[in-house]
Amino acid sequence: MIGAAAQILMKVGMDRFAFSLPSILTNFPLILGYTLYGVFTLLLVLALRDGELSILYPIISLNYVWVTLLSYTLLHESPNLYKNIGISTIVVGVAVLGRGGRR
Repeated sequence: MIGAAAQILMKVGMDRFAFSLPSILTNFPLILGYTLYGVFTLLLVLALRDGELSILYPIISLNYVWVTLLSYTLLHESPNLYKNIGISTIVVGVAVLGRGGRR
């Protein structure tokens, strides 16, 4: 969820982006988005240290699902059949891979 929140905040921040230093320094959604993405990256590195790569990366792919769902609700983007089939496929794939992980 941290990675998805970071991406939504970066999108919101880029909607009000301007190429001037004061504008960039006061663009709080963009700054918070990049900060959260940094936290997400650090947590990912820690997870990769002890986790099984073939399980972690499919779980990370759930970011696509969270970003899509957050885009529908917070950014009022319109859903369509192909997006919904895609996120459903990701969820089913992660569930199948999760069953085959190390116990």
